[in-house]
Amino acid sequence: MQIQEHTAAQIRATVTAAAQVADDWAQSSAQTRASLLRGLGDALIAHREALVSLGDDETSLGPVRLNGELERTNFQLRAFADHVEAGHAFAVSEDAAIVGAPPLGRPHLTRVRIPLGPVAMFSASNFPFAFSVLGGDTASALAAGCPVVIKAHPGHPRLSRKVFELARSVLAQQGLPEGLLGMVEGAGVDVGVELVRSPDIAAVAFTGSFKGGTALWAQANSRPRPIPFYGELGSINPVVAMPSALAAQAEELAQNLAASIEFGSGQVCTSPGLVVLLDSADADRFESALRDALQSKKTHAMLTPAMKRNFDAGVARLIGTPGVQTILAGESASEDHAPPRPVLARTSAKNFVAQHALHEEIFGPACLLVRAGSTDEIVEVLNAVGGSLTVTIWGAQSDSADARRITRCATQIAGRVLFSGVPTGVAVTGSQQHGGPWPASTQPFTTSVGCAAMDRFLRPVALQSAPAWLAEREGQPC
Repeated sequence: MQIQEHTAAQIRATVTAAAQVADDWAQSSAQTRASLLRGLGDALIAHREALVSLGDDETSLGPVRLNGELERTNFQLRAFADHVEAGHAFAVSEDAAIVGAPPLGRPHLTRVRIPLGPVAMFSASNFPFAFSVLGGDTASALAAGCPVVIKAHPGHPRLSRKVFELARSVLAQQGLPEGLLGMVEGAGVDVGVELVRSPDIAAVAFTGSFKGGTALWAQANSRPRPIPFYGELGSINPVVAMPSALAAQAEELAQNLAASIEFGSGQVCTSPGLVVLLDSADADRFESALRDALQSKKTHAMLTPAMKRNFDAGVARLIGTPGVQTILAGESASEDHAPPRPVLARTSAKNFVAQHALHEEIFGPACLLVRAGSTDEIVEVLNAVGGSLTVTIWGAQSDSADARRITRCATQIAGRVLFSGVPTGVAVTGSQQHGGPWPASTQPFTTSVGCAAMDRFLRPVALQSAPAWLAEREGQPC
């Protein structure tokens, strides 16, 4: 595949074009924004067959997965269209004036939100539609009234260009300026750094690796005028299986978990990489069932050769850590394009807490079982994780001191806590929270999935004793 390398001059020109239309787009109506978002979704659907074929050729994710992801991307675009039409981008709160001196008296105050300006959006490798050119970050920024400069992912350059061409055609059809959506390419770090440090970029949205995300975050913070960096960096997504759940359905839970671990060859930010079990015969039964279920799974090639090499290195680190026993680790071909083999290992709670290497995400189909002897040890394991996009708790349906304690700990370290099912599969809805404490994300108070993702790109401003003409705009920037 041919990857273009945009020069610094080309990146600056793309950012400048976005900056030149930022004020006009900030003033755009809900109807104009919604029309664009729906038009982008229509373009994806109209060209589904060609896009899915191109995506499968570049990623090996398969037409079923890619068709579902394209549908999700269309759904996201339409959800933000509905959201902005419902008035959320122009939300206003008011405090009427009260005659007199503070604290009893006050002026008339109106709290509005204004778009930040051009947003740099870094496409993800593992979701070539839903977290890429027209994914949730782009949709939420456009809905907020911000132009977007896309950093295409080098793992699927041809698909990125095709989707971008379709987006540009929609802009032209609707009479909107080209600068509203720009795209730059490059496999090297220089392109991303140049984009983040461009003076007209007002915020960054990033989904990707911890190493790449933290490097760009540092660049965003070292600018003469630092900007918000919304980084979703991945996590190991612990699953806590309490005795009551295993006693009732150990085999069924093992089958569901194996499918979640194998989904997308484990190349999903919510892939379960850690399972915490209290020692028991039911835990032994679950472990055996999970091993057998994973052994029968057929994975596909990973997204890039570098990911396969990183997965192999992560597995070597895992099974080479003192105190870790290998349960399943079939012979995996060393070729970069060979499908990875699922890996399952086991360690004790005390060893997990003590070995920092075990707290690191392995991006691929690998899972570590942690055997605990008490609720105290379960809590110690969760606290050692530090921060995660998700925690899943099976068997907490009945109120108990243990259920409350584990749930309280889970809410302290994760952005989403599940009490049934598996963490893979993230609903796009108003109540979703996709982001967690460090190191899962750089901004745990925000989400990159769901309608609340738009809030990242709107800054509150209080208007004191605003003139009538400004009040009549009802939250729409002037």
